[in-house]
Amino acid sequence: MLDIKLIRENPLKIKEGCRKKGIDVDVNKLLQLDKKRREFLGEIENLRAERNKVSDNIPGISGEERERLISQMKKITLKIKEIEPELKEVQEESTKLMFQLPNMPLDDVPEGKNESENQVVRLQGEPPGFCFKPKNHLEIGRSLNLIDTERAAKVSGTRFSYLKNEAVLLEFALVHFALDVLTKEGFIPVIPPVMLKKEAMRSMGYLERGREEVYRTEQDSMYLIGTSEQSIGPMHMDEIFSAKELPKRYVAFSTCFRREAGSYGKDTRGIMRVHQFDKVEMFSFCEPLKSIKEHSYLLSLEEKLVQALKIPYRVIKICSGDLGNPAAAKYDLECWMPGENKYRETHSTSNCTDFQARRLNIRYRKEGKKELEYIHTLNGTALAIGRTIVAILENYQKENGSVEIPEVLRPYMGNITEIYPG
Repeated sequence: MLDIKLIRENPLKIKEGCRKKGIDVDVNKLLQLDKKRREFLGEIENLRAERNKVSDNIPGISGEERERLISQMKKITLKIKEIEPELKEVQEESTKLMFQLPNMPLDDVPEGKNESENQVVRLQGEPPGFCFKPKNHLEIGRSLNLIDTERAAKVSGTRFSYLKNEAVLLEFALVHFALDVLTKEGFIPVIPPVMLKKEAMRSMGYLERGREEVYRTEQDSMYLIGTSEQSIGPMHMDEIFSAKELPKRYVAFSTCFRREAGSYGKDTRGIMRVHQFDKVEMFSFCEPLKSIKEHSYLLSLEEKLVQALKIPYRVIKICSGDLGNPAAAKYDLECWMPGENKYRETHSTSNCTDFQARRLNIRYRKEGKKELEYIHTLNGTALAIGRTIVAILENYQKENGSVEIPEVLRPYMGNITEIYPG
């Protein structure tokens, strides 16, 4: 949520930010409602002050004058009751519009309508040269008995899979590896709930735009998370940090769920785009003036992990039209997939500034000061396990059909060096 004071003082900036994100919100109407809301509040405040003044005079008066003052108090109370429903209606309409407003893109975010206008920042590593035609991950997974999508389709439908044999060991090796790296960096490990109340999911900014991606249980009205970020942010709802506690960094492991609405026909085979997947996610609460630096830090950790796996990748700066509602700035990291002969997204990291913190009411107190400020929140993929397995299978495949295990993962897999056919 944005600061209403910022909207009042900079309506053109807010309209421009909405335009850059391709989101249509009636900012003029919001300002009119805000004005009306403040007028109603002022009127109620004046009436209550008048009623209190009259009330203070009653104890020392008797007779007709007392009756007159009591009657006057009743009229004031009645007037307040008449205004309150109007105030409530205006507040509800105003809040609805406030929740529709996205976070504003930072100044250095490139303007663009969609992902085709994202910018390549840098490339790292050379795509492997094969003396044979590389297979895609599903071909490799089937031949090595690692991935079974056919039986998963019988049980659960499309976009589900069974991981088997060494693929399971590979998943937990990746999780252990990521946790080892990040806990040494001071991140607090956590396994979060995967179901959220509506208030928590809405506060993170994923229901106004992106609701179609979210699974919801009808009977309990609970939402399944699409990323651990959605569960970690609300951990500190309505809390106040001291400056010395910051940055507060978490690394979470969870299963995640996405409907993949709008992706009909895309990546229907294999485990690249599925409804259920596991992920190791970073989340940071930090001081506002340090969030840009913190964003770069999260990106550097993503790169550190992929570099250790020795997978070629590129860093993408996301344009304004491809940013989600909560993000003010975002980078994607795309790994090279030889089976497709192109880079595919495996990581992302976003700076959500104070957008989520305002909705969650998470603040901090500066050293030696009484005033409270809203904190900034950031998130970043440490490892999306399924997509990382895809990248490993395709980049480490060999002509004889085997797949080499990245050296950094071998200690977590009983020193297995290679997955062999048969």
